[in-house]
Amino acid sequence: MSATLAAALYVFSLPLGAQLFGGDETARRQITEQGKRIEELRQQNAQLSERLGRIDETLKGLASSNPALELSQQLERLRQEMTQLRGQIEVNANEVQMASKRQRDMYVDLDTRMKRLELPAAAGAVDPAAPGAAAAAPQATDAEARAYEAAQGQRKIGNYQGAIAGFRNFISQYPKSTLSHRAQYWIGDSYYNLRDFKNAIASQQRLISAYPDSASVPDALLNIASSQIELGEAAAARKSMDGLIARYPASEAAEKARRRLSTLK
Repeated sequence: MSATLAAALYVFSLPLGAQLFGGDETARRQITEQGKRIEELRQQNAQLSERLGRIDETLKGLASSNPALELSQQLERLRQEMTQLRGQIEVNANEVQMASKRQRDMYVDLDTRMKRLELPAAAGAVDPAAPGAAAAAPQATDAEARAYEAAQGQRKIGNYQGAIAGFRNFISQYPKSTLSHRAQYWIGDSYYNLRDFKNAIASQQRLISAYPDSASVPDALLNIASSQIELGEAAAARKSMDGLIARYPASEAAEKARRRLSTLK
């Protein structure tokens, strides 16, 4: 296996912090599809490498036998097949590298958007689009920011159980923090990533109840609808998205809900 392929495969042996921006369902699907494609390429490369090894052993055995016309033809066919397999492995290596770059670009974009949403809260600003938002709010302290980022760090490396524990501790320690509503949102999102959709719904409903004026409510409603779809509750998901669109028609989450409703059966 080439050094290029080995390096590309090493990148994808690391844990992925999926769903860096929980409301973006299109990006969720794209990242999942990329991951599946990469895994398929890895399996295909493993099979090709194993086959190449078997052919190489056959060639060595044939080369030690007495030469004959049929044997010579067989050797040539095997050599040609080896050349083709090496070419396919190289093509797969290039595809893995390209998929790696596309996936990294998606994560950078999602992370940037997530930070745009959270930085105003950390700085003490209130989303002007949030119902009942005040003109200003107290800033988050350094201790709050460190505790919040520690929980985020667990989520970003895919340790969703650790993230849930961290965000819960954050809310317990800093219940009045300007970041508490986001912490509650990420608890629900982490449950979603663990495919624990019932707890995801319960967590997002808790956010809506505890922080009704939060700018996170539209994303929470969309996450609830996504969880309901995963549970096979299409009618409930449709109701959740209709409610989201009615309450927050100009939000990005509402736009995503409109697109999803058009394809929901």
